[in-house]
Amino acid sequence: MEFSIFTQTNDFMSETRHNWTKQEILDIYNKPMMELLYEAATIHRLHHDPNTVQVSTLLSIKTGGCPEDCGYCPQAARYHTNVEGNDLMSVQQVKAQALRAKASGSSRVCMGAAWRNVKDGQEFDNVLEMVRTINKLDMEVCCTLGMITENQAQRLAEAGLYAYNHNLDSSEEYYKEVISTRGFEDRLQTIDNVRKTNVTVCSGGIIGMGEKIEDRAGMLVALSTLNPQPESVPINALVAVEGTPLEEQQPIEIWDMIRMVATTRIVMPETQVRLSAGRTDMSREGQAMCFFAGANSIFAGDKLLTTPNPDVNEDMKMFELLGLNPQKPFIKKMQPETVEAKDSKFQALGEKPKWSRPEHKIERNEEAKQKAKALK
Repeated sequence: MEFSIFTQTNDFMSETRHNWTKQEILDIYNKPMMELLYEAATIHRLHHDPNTVQVSTLLSIKTGGCPEDCGYCPQAARYHTNVEGNDLMSVQQVKAQALRAKASGSSRVCMGAAWRNVKDGQEFDNVLEMVRTINKLDMEVCCTLGMITENQAQRLAEAGLYAYNHNLDSSEEYYKEVISTRGFEDRLQTIDNVRKTNVTVCSGGIIGMGEKIEDRAGMLVALSTLNPQPESVPINALVAVEGTPLEEQQPIEIWDMIRMVATTRIVMPETQVRLSAGRTDMSREGQAMCFFAGANSIFAGDKLLTTPNPDVNEDMKMFELLGLNPQKPFIKKMQPETVEAKDSKFQALGEKPKWSRPEHKIERNEEAKQKAKALK
């Protein structure tokens, strides 16, 4: 009898819903582990091949010197970390890295720039050229460049961008405890701007920043109520970096990661759930349980922007051991066409958008900033 009730629930839950409540999500997150795993794995199999995992390579095309104050980030100019800032990479450098990633099994390249928001001009034109170049290599291209306007999103789409990453990071409530230089609504506005194009959305967050389980559920409410839901949801475990405000945070337990992955899978059945930062601290067994619970995407390569990541060869050994296959590009959505710069319908508008600056004071962020000043 119990089983039939469960299967009915399962049929109901395999449909994509946009009206999850925080309490419903908390109830899922807190289920007995075996029940949670079984439910997540069942839903996973209804929508995805459980033996296929998408492999992405993250490339930092412009490192450090960021004006924001995100408490978790070693790229913020105001904190003293060991991140060496560099200028924007050249198109040729990016192409070489993309070819290397493709050869090692990646189907997607995600380019990250430590910017608050995109500004029209030569640097953005160079990024558009990078997008064109990688799309022509028959790889999915993703960018994470900070806040963008609708016109900038259209220009990226025209160049052949497949996905845009813009993480919500945490719940709207806890976001204010981590970042004071921009508002949660800016994140939602950027995602909305991307949705006005044919570019897919990649948006997730970080656990282990000192938030409550209610905040994790709150973040999943915000993501799942987006319509359509993000095609890709990265779940990061905080990597506490010395010099950042969150340097003292203890690493989360693997069980938190497994619960978060499983809950994300149940709440967003069709999305690709990505195991992102923090994988270096996970055993193969821990990662295998995450795959079983519905994770079907990873970042490969020895670095995630600025934090360590498992070696590609180690990942391929793990795939072999678990019988996993890397996902081919453009399985979920067709390859976008690339429009050359000279044929572009969308031109730079020289916009100066007014993104918010809440600038409330976050004590630990202020302390880390003062500490950095003293060390200079």
